[in-house]
Amino acid sequence: MAAVAHHCGGGTTGSGVRAGVPAVAVPVTNDQPFWASRLTALGVASAAIPFRRLTPARLAAALTAAVTDPGYGQRARALSAGVSAEDGAAPVVEAVERLQAGDGPGRRHG
Repeated sequence: MAAVAHHCGGGTTGSGVRAGVPAVAVPVTNDQPFWASRLTALGVASAAIPFRRLTPARLAAALTAAVTDPGYGQRARALSAGVSAEDGAAPVVEAVERLQAGDGPGRRHG
């Protein structure tokens, strides 16, 4: 696929980032505007199109920009490679192990 257009829920955003293609952000509610703004800040999406302002013409223009501006694709591929190289679970496992060992914050002494 050349680009993804989606609502920017956390899981969908993560899947799009892992795909390594530009995004067209169409946030609707809750955390979606946050994730849309992150995609824009990371340079893998142009400005978000709020759902209430979505029109066929705006969607077509955004998709055209996403697939014709090579910068979006380059940044999307680089972001995907970086995310794929991370072991995102490792720091969480280490933190849980520290908490279980009693080395975590909030440990009571005495």
